Amino acid sequence: MSDLPRKAVTRTAKLAALPLGFAGRATWGLGKRIVGESAELVGRELQQRTADQLFKVLGELKGGAMKFGQALSVFESALPEEVAGPYRAALTKLQEAAPPMPTRTVHGVLAERLGEDWQELFRTFDDKPAAAASIGQVHRAVWHDGREVAVKVQYPGAGEALLSDLNQLSRFARLLGPLVPGMDVKPLITELKDRVSEELEYGLEAQAQRAHAEEFAGDPDVVVPDVVHQCDQVLVTEWIDGTPLSEIIADGTDEQRDRAGQLLARFLFSGPARTGLLHADPHPGNFRLLPGGPGGEDDWRLGVLDFGTVDRLPGGLPAPIGEALRMTLDGEAEAVYEMLCAEGFVKESVALDPDAVLDYLEPIIEPARAEAFTFTRGWMRSQAARIADVRSPAHQLARQLNLPPAYLLIHRVTLSTIGVLCQLGATVRLRDELEDWLPEFVAGEPGEEEEEEEEAAQA
Repeated sequence: MSDLPRKAVTRTAKLAALPLGFAGRATWGLGKRIVGESAELVGRELQQRTADQLFKVLGELKGGAMKFGQALSVFESALPEEVAGPYRAALTKLQEAAPPMPTRTVHGVLAERLGEDWQELFRTFDDKPAAAASIGQVHRAVWHDGREVAVKVQYPGAGEALLSDLNQLSRFARLLGPLVPGMDVKPLITELKDRVSEELEYGLEAQAQRAHAEEFAGDPDVVVPDVVHQCDQVLVTEWIDGTPLSEIIADGTDEQRDRAGQLLARFLFSGPARTGLLHADPHPGNFRLLPGGPGGEDDWRLGVLDFGTVDRLPGGLPAPIGEALRMTLDGEAEAVYEMLCAEGFVKESVALDPDAVLDYLEPIIEPARAEAFTFTRGWMRSQAARIADVRSPAHQLARQLNLPPAYLLIHRVTLSTIGVLCQLGATVRLRDELEDWLPEFVAGEPGEEEEEEEEAAQA
């Protein structure tokens, strides 16, 4: 792999080969079954071959193809176990690594963006990338003032590659759909395309990361590295060590899993409330578990990376989410239905039974009802299967619901985070985080105007 393939014809050919490969393996599998091999064994081997090809191509192409793979990877928990097994290793590998950009290309970008004397800005610079992502790769270095830093370098032609890949993937979204039962892949690809231009702008990423670093400075639970320097195609931030969440998923202790899960939920709900921004790329490669939490060196903190994709929520998460969740937990079917209609989740042309809507929602919100809830792959699969089964009332009702654009990214981030919690198998006190951070989840919460009136009255 000498460089990022940028010619549209090359990238298109690689992606177009994927559905052909799927079809070829299906024929191969049928032949194996005709000669008497077990359907289960053939199925597993078929899935393994599919995983190998799919993620090899996505990883090599980087760009939008790898971005799609990362987005898909957090839904691995929803796959039936006989399908998920072969995919899991390939997905985890994709989250943390991809074939590196050649050193000469990296140096060329740095010289172009930081100046020909760019090396004088660093005491040391490691040419071997520490991590690779969908639009760039990260190098470890020491800044001229002695700080350890992460240098994020964007792949040349990354924007063009992203859009080309996602356009091509959308053409055969139907073939990719079965990878995640119960989920329509096409809107996911469309939403990823909408975020491309923003993620390519390292200036916007730097702003979002600075806002989080400032707000979470000194926080006992969450660590956000600050921005050191930023320019087109290059972003320099403080370096943080820690264990990637993908390793915790694979080999972590129960204590690490539970702590990581609790902090992930805390960050999901506290981030918008504290910064007005929602970190919108919650795959395991963007999180680290660091020692030194509130309980000392044997406790952990959550390190958060990559603020290239954020949702701007100046007032925090929308109050109707907390209010609707509270009313659902209280069994207020009519009130919940009225709110869903008002917010656009039910179109005016559609009429649904409020009690049926409540029945549909209740299993999904089970984690918010319990004092502590253990997220498992089995629970996630049961939710996916319930909605995917065309014969089930849940499937019929889900098809009639609508997802308003304002809630699209929030929905994906929440679903993705739950997917990671299920991969961790973490026991989480989710209700505690909702009560602390989700607007209107606690009944009778005073709004800002009411608080000001109370303060004035007391004065």
